[in-house]
Amino acid sequence: MPNRFETVTGYCWPQSVAPGGEVALHLSSARGLPVSVEVARVGGERTVVFRDGAVPADHRPTPDGASAHGCGWPAAMVLRTEPEWRSGYYEVVLEIDLDGRRRRSHAFFVLRPAPGPSDADALLALSTNTWYAYNDFGGPSLYTGGTQSALQRPMSPGFLDKPPGHGRRVTTVHTPDPQMAAHVGYLQLNHLSGWAGSAGWPDWELPFVQWAERHGYRFDIVANADLEDHPELLEHGGYPLYLSVGHDEYWSAGMRDAVEDHIARGGNAAFLSGNTAFWQVRLEDHTPEGPAATMVGYKGHFKRDPVYGTDRQEELTTIWSDVLIGRPENLMTGVSFTRGGYHRIGKRVTRGAGGYTVHRAGHWLFEGTGLGYGDVLGADAVLVGYECDGCAFTMRDGLPYPTGEDGTPTNFEILATAPAAHFTRDTATRPPAPNEPSEIEFIASRVFGTHEASDVERIAHGHAVLGTYVSRAGGTVVTSGSTDWAHGLAGRDPDVEQITHNLLRRLGRRA
Repeated sequence: MPNRFETVTGYCWPQSVAPGGEVALHLSSARGLPVSVEVARVGGERTVVFRDGAVPADHRPTPDGASAHGCGWPAAMVLRTEPEWRSGYYEVVLEIDLDGRRRRSHAFFVLRPAPGPSDADALLALSTNTWYAYNDFGGPSLYTGGTQSALQRPMSPGFLDKPPGHGRRVTTVHTPDPQMAAHVGYLQLNHLSGWAGSAGWPDWELPFVQWAERHGYRFDIVANADLEDHPELLEHGGYPLYLSVGHDEYWSAGMRDAVEDHIARGGNAAFLSGNTAFWQVRLEDHTPEGPAATMVGYKGHFKRDPVYGTDRQEELTTIWSDVLIGRPENLMTGVSFTRGGYHRIGKRVTRGAGGYTVHRAGHWLFEGTGLGYGDVLGADAVLVGYECDGCAFTMRDGLPYPTGEDGTPTNFEILATAPAAHFTRDTATRPPAPNEPSEIEFIASRVFGTHEASDVERIAHGHAVLGTYVSRAGGTVVTSGSTDWAHGLAGRDPDVEQITHNLLRRLGRRA
């Protein structure tokens, strides 16, 4: 009887390619069995572009240190993309027949748009940096002691494909579940990585792109790294709208430069996401094909980062809001995880409504919804969940106004909010070691320079903030302030769908 750990796995390189370019598929197959390979663009429809039922492959051991340095497997085949293929996410389904039992896994690549003007409604960047920060294939991730995440390796099970089932979302969507037993049980039942709830294609970008394309919107799609490697796509593509969807946590300086330059030119941006641009990372070890092979992130161990204390300290891989960097993400998005936290996850806002309380119902974003002041948006779909971003604000005449002390533009309009809170030593789902600070203590120490009780208290009562501002050049920026906006689409909440239509029709352009 075959061992369930005997399987096929693989990765594509480069991860992003222009139309007409080549993608190599690197495989390891149990017992050296031939691999069935199917490649399909996944969006409003699943369009198969390539099939081969018997690609020769060898069994390749996972080398020591693969999580930091990659697998180094040779290419089993090379796929040439066709110029007429649409930009998008391309899933690569791998299967072998192991003694009559099918074993399946997934790889992926992104077909970015061709250089020059595009007729797409928006440029959407997948949160691929975050996928790799959590990826624990071949060793520790950035959450379990690693400081380098290799891009030339497979993704652990669950990051690229998930079965349906209760507990699939890390957000608690049914009865309060402080121990997150439903989510943990779901991962264990399906033999998925313990981190597969926090990042990956199935949870956010997939449902958003499926819904949008089925409603006639047309997106060009890139990987996170493309914003740094190919900033000309956003600069010269003529896109009226930049889109970030889901859990988009890890940004390089080049990524921020590209998006902030777009906004400064009068371009629009929508961050239907949360925990957005919380950590700075560096993309290093560029390969002959061009892209970087390694993402560097020291996080809480930032003093070990080689640039610490040097003239390159602005590249330090700590949080963007760190006093040592002085470039809070609020300057771009209007909000930050430092003023947010968690909603309906573990012991944080466990019995929260799962929706926003509306403050400024007359804003164009709410047109056609019928929502009024004080109404709750998205509770039935648990629209607010997992990780949330907010801003420092004060109340005047019953309405919230940003103070600007955290970098949020003073013309930022707070449209709706929901309570959120950071993990403390007592509420963390993965408690810190006795000699380590809790999450909220670490954040306070980086934002304010200390984690005195008074500083911790300043960020102890956060919010998910749905809001918007207009740049000096006239570009509109919208943020949902929560990772889970996409879960309100596809018939789950008509108000969320109407708001998303309003946003895409006003800030993008219809195909």
